[in-house]
Amino acid sequence: MTAKTVLVTGATRGCGRAIAVELGRAGATVYVAGRTTRESASPMRRPETIEETAELVDAAGGRGVPVRCDFTSVPEVDALRDRVERESGGLDVLVDDVWGGDPFADFAHPYWESSLDDALRLVHNALDTHLIALHRLLPLVLRRPGGVVVEVTDGEDDEYVGAGIPYYLAKCGVRALGRALGAELAAHGCAGLAVTPGFLRSEAMLDLFGVTEESWRDAVAGAGGPDFAISETPYYLARGVAALVHDPEVSRFAGRTLASWTLMHEYGFTDVDGSRPDWGRWYADVHRAGRDPAEVDPAGYR
Repeated sequence: MTAKTVLVTGATRGCGRAIAVELGRAGATVYVAGRTTRESASPMRRPETIEETAELVDAAGGRGVPVRCDFTSVPEVDALRDRVERESGGLDVLVDDVWGGDPFADFAHPYWESSLDDALRLVHNALDTHLIALHRLLPLVLRRPGGVVVEVTDGEDDEYVGAGIPYYLAKCGVRALGRALGAELAAHGCAGLAVTPGFLRSEAMLDLFGVTEESWRDAVAGAGGPDFAISETPYYLARGVAALVHDPEVSRFAGRTLASWTLMHEYGFTDVDGSRPDWGRWYADVHRAGRDPAEVDPAGYR
């Protein structure tokens, strides 16, 4: 991908950061867009920055270009678009990973007993941002036949698993965008789809459970619970996305939502530790079957 230009929204941390790095590893120029910089923190109050992500892209062999952008602001997205157009002329890959909903998600109360303001802010951060980004940035992708647009969500289908109505609406909405993009972009020789990780071992999740990437298994018997034994790093999904955009027949997946484990079975990659977590099979064999996760050996699922 040494001649390819990529833009990743929400690239400060998590899957966005990992996807930027893996596409950089393939040699791409990657615009790393997010709100947190070394000079200015976002409301997420996390330590990761877009500059760090860009440096990781550089170290992997690509070219990282950090650009601060709040995707709730149309003028800021316009400025980002103008910069990419001026410097690169267009985009080969757009990965839309904006989120920013964590501070407003309420998993503990019924929707009608939760904060309406928080619910609306979650949906605004999670869906309006995607609509703004797509409206302004899709024309840059359509200039290059064979372009790929990837929406990043949580969950491979619309089954409700009790995560709260606003969160559910946001993640279903992103899957719906993937379906619509699959249909809309096909006529222009481009592919649109959505992807999802499994139980994600993100920076924030590690902090929540009080462990590090080196000691994450300590949380299986504690705050993470038995399901955490099937968790995956953000690089697992990122390797799947890298395989997707390299696939000359990626259009066969247009409109679908592809999970990290589905991509693993398709392309044969591993997580950074050499394992192949299969959250989908674990969920089907354990949770849908009504079994106690603590009584199931996770070894066969990774």
